[in-house]
Amino acid sequence: RQKGLTLGLVESASGGLISHRITNVPGSSDYYKGSVTAYSNEVKIKVVGVREDTINQYGAVSSQVAEEMAQGGRKLLAADICLADTGIAGPGGATPGKPVGLFYIGLSHQAGTYSQKHNFQGDREQNKRSAAEAALGWLKEYLMSLK
Repeated sequence: RQKGLTLGLVESASGGLISHRITNVPGSSDYYKGSVTAYSNEVKIKVVGVREDTINQYGAVSSQVAEEMAQGGRKLLAADICLADTGIAGPGGATPGKPVGLFYIGLSHQAGTYSQKHNFQGDREQNKRSAAEAALGWLKEYLMSLK
C-alpha cells in the first residue's frame, strides 16, 4: 500500500491460502485486486494464459509455469504485481525429480518476472502454509527493494 502498487494472485497448490492471508489484513482492499485459483492445467491455460507447450515441456510444477502464471495474472487482473504458485502439496503427486513439497513461486512486475524454488518437508497443510509464507515473505522483500 505504501508503494501505491496493486497486487493480484494466481494460486494453484496453495488453493487460495495466500489470498486468504492477504484479505485478513484490514485495508487490503486498497491494493489487492483479487485472485484466480488455477488448480487445473485447463484453467492455467484458458484463463491465465499459460502456454500449453510450456506445461508439456516443463510440467505444471516448474519455474517456467510459475512465471507464466504470474505474467498472465498480472495482465488478467490489471495488477502492478502478481504472485503465483505451483507445487506438489502431497501426500501424492510426486514424480521422479519432483518430490512432494516442491513449490515454485512466480512474481511478475513491470521490472521483470522471476521465480523461486522451494522444497518443503511437511504434510499437505504444512506445505501449503509454507508456500504461502514464502510467497508473502518474498513479496515483502521485493517491495522493500523497490526505490
